[in-house]
Amino acid sequence: MDFEKIKAAAAGYSADMNRFLRAMISHPSESCDEKEVVACIRSEMEKLGYDKVEVDGLGNVIGWMGEGDKIIAIDSHIDTVGVGNRGNWTHDPYKGYEDDAVIYGRGGSDQEGGMASAVYGAKIMKDLGLIPAGYRIMVVGSVQEEDCDGMCWQYIVNQFFPANRIQKEQVEFVISTEPTDGGIYRGHRGRMEIRVDVKGVSCHGSAPERGDNAIYKMADILQDVRALNENPADDTVEIKGLVKMLDPKYNPEHYEDARFLGRGTCTTSQIFYTSPSRCAVADSCAISIDRRMTAGETWDSCLQEIRDLPSVKKYGQDVSVSMYMYDRPSWTGEVYETECYFPTWINKASAAHVQALADAHHALFGAERIGHADADPARDAMHLRAGRPLTDKWTFSTNGVAIQGRYGIPCVGFGPGAESQAHAPNEITWKQDLVTCAALYAAVPGLYKEENKTGDATQFRATLTDNDIR
Repeated sequence: MDFEKIKAAAAGYSADMNRFLRAMISHPSESCDEKEVVACIRSEMEKLGYDKVEVDGLGNVIGWMGEGDKIIAIDSHIDTVGVGNRGNWTHDPYKGYEDDAVIYGRGGSDQEGGMASAVYGAKIMKDLGLIPAGYRIMVVGSVQEEDCDGMCWQYIVNQFFPANRIQKEQVEFVISTEPTDGGIYRGHRGRMEIRVDVKGVSCHGSAPERGDNAIYKMADILQDVRALNENPADDTVEIKGLVKMLDPKYNPEHYEDARFLGRGTCTTSQIFYTSPSRCAVADSCAISIDRRMTAGETWDSCLQEIRDLPSVKKYGQDVSVSMYMYDRPSWTGEVYETECYFPTWINKASAAHVQALADAHHALFGAERIGHADADPARDAMHLRAGRPLTDKWTFSTNGVAIQGRYGIPCVGFGPGAESQAHAPNEITWKQDLVTCAALYAAVPGLYKEENKTGDATQFRATLTDNDIR
């Protein structure tokens, strides 16, 4: 394989990738409103001579290169979060600017930059004849990830694949193009969205003793939720903190993986109440809990942990603990209902698909993370990358929660941009990253050693849900 030729080809497409990314950014594409950016991506794929381009029922755009029964997929979610307070942006987030080093705008790092590199990475494969015999490349622009990560791939596996006579076992692995700060990422913590509801009895606020204030009950539960996140895991506390999962005493099978991924966390993210008026006792109160899960934790264990809090037990039948469901219609109108449960996943560093990316990086760029260096800290990528291991993990969650967490399809990450830019005002991504990633994607299929694939590449997967909601 001529790695210098691959790098030259990627560099030759730099201006095209920059233009394409800016075109995507110019189409606001929050979850469930991706129609225009899908059309933009489809047009680009068709212009580049993809063998087939299609849009599935949920609205994911899928481009194919090559022939064969085995599939290597590259996934990029093409929805973004909103912009928040416009006053925090120095330029229009949908027009922005580009200079010699960066592209500015909502979605540049999270994560339409990954789409630009993936589309052109597959084009380079075709240009240079890099798609192995018996394989085809599947480039996915997935929708609704920001709303419900992985649901797009639940639809692909449960609806699109069967309709096209594809079995998920045909997918050798998936590269996620989520931003990785120049690293190769082999997993991340999972998450789930928990709701706690508390009942009360209303009465006139002038005589609160006649009622049963649901907000006061919830106040006790809130303190216990906080303790669960912040407490140590020793015998000095009644509520042992989530840090306990890093200890072999509490997590004998998976504590090493948990130490790699990081401890689980929980935080109260929303609060709701009902009351007849501002001069009445509240008759209900509810909270949302954002729960991040490490290796060894499952949806059952996380729900039970909340049910076992002293305050929840104290109020007995007046408290219910549940998991949210997601059922927003996609931009096509399709509804794919699913639990708001996003399983933890992790691979061995030696797994064949992880090693293929590492081999490609070593051959193309060496053993250290690379990126744009700049005297301006706001434009410098290397302060986030220098000294960090090449192979690592994400802090946030990705579509890997479904790809590997639910379905066991091996997944690995390498993408342009920085996690710190995700959901932030004045989001940027680096032009150098777009070229770096396109080159690596192009080289990976030829370096993947299928004969080194083992059944234990997936080191941890949280409890499966056997989700098949239609």
